Amino acid sequence: MAREHEAAILPQQGGLLSSGKRSTPQPGPNEVLIEVKAVALNPCDYYQRDYGIPPVRVYPAVLGSDTAGVVANLGSNLTMVPGPGSRVIAFASSFCQNGSPDHGAFQKYTLAQSEAVIPLPDSLSFEQGAVFPLAVLTALTAWTTIGIPLQTRYAPADKQAVLIWGASSSVGTFAVQSAKTLGFTIYATASPQHHDLVKKLGAHAVFDYKAGDVVSQIVSAVKKDGVRLHTAHCVVDGALQPTLDILKETKGDAPAKVVHSAFLPEGHPTLDNTQITFNFPSMDEVARIQHMKEVFHGWLNPGLQSGAVVPSPNIQIEGGGLAGVHAALDKLKGGVSGTKIVVPV
Repeated sequence: MAREHEAAILPQQGGLLSSGKRSTPQPGPNEVLIEVKAVALNPCDYYQRDYGIPPVRVYPAVLGSDTAGVVANLGSNLTMVPGPGSRVIAFASSFCQNGSPDHGAFQKYTLAQSEAVIPLPDSLSFEQGAVFPLAVLTALTAWTTIGIPLQTRYAPADKQAVLIWGASSSVGTFAVQSAKTLGFTIYATASPQHHDLVKKLGAHAVFDYKAGDVVSQIVSAVKKDGVRLHTAHCVVDGALQPTLDILKETKGDAPAKVVHSAFLPEGHPTLDNTQITFNFPSMDEVARIQHMKEVFHGWLNPGLQSGAVVPSPNIQIEGGGLAGVHAALDKLKGGVSGTKIVVPV
């Protein structure tokens, strides 16, 4: 194996990601070294590049978290994970490793903790595999953030409903897929061109978020269906006020819970007897590792093996390899709809 590899390196905050060489690391006892074949891009990647948010603790930095590739080497403690040569999906983030640039996704060889590495089914390409890690982790963390264990399985008789606002986004599509696993009746919003996709993923009803009467449309549908809507996930900006307007009409006297994945500003709208929580995983290392195991090994891996979980949303492939990541991030920053940008490496 090469002693050096190519990486997209960020020299300082607001700098250009440019191709350079890094020493190829050895995996720690519980780590996997992955030869990266494809990376997917997320808004937090350009936030980190341009603004240093979430915090970038070490410069020069290697950003990114979403990879699919081939196992190159295993840590000394590992026997149960796929061995060298196996195709895998991995969450490889320097943010969770105190900024260690050996762990960022945007390089040819990256380290990932074993809890966040699972087999990539033969039926999926590396480009399809790369779309899962951060979006799945974010979507499933939303449920545990508001006290819904991932083992929850509501029956139709429970009449438990959920509102997912922003369901055609990358996180939104996995919010829908996971809500289906949990047994919720799903009411979702998306642009009309994405309604079929969101329904196919498991939504019971999908509404155009730009419609002037979207709030009353959703309230009417919930009341007609006779379900209990006390839970919501605001995936995107601008969703909180209409979500609270809906819950006000559907929750009755019951307490309600809203999880907010976009930045939650001070002075945000509120509603009586309604808990509004920013979506963020535990920063306690033991709790975080256990949560990752539940997300990747407990939910994503069996879901992929059975075909119950599928790649989403639509994939837009950008060329140029690691040298093209900077320009691809600019495209993402410029705005995409119902699309995940993936760069083959």
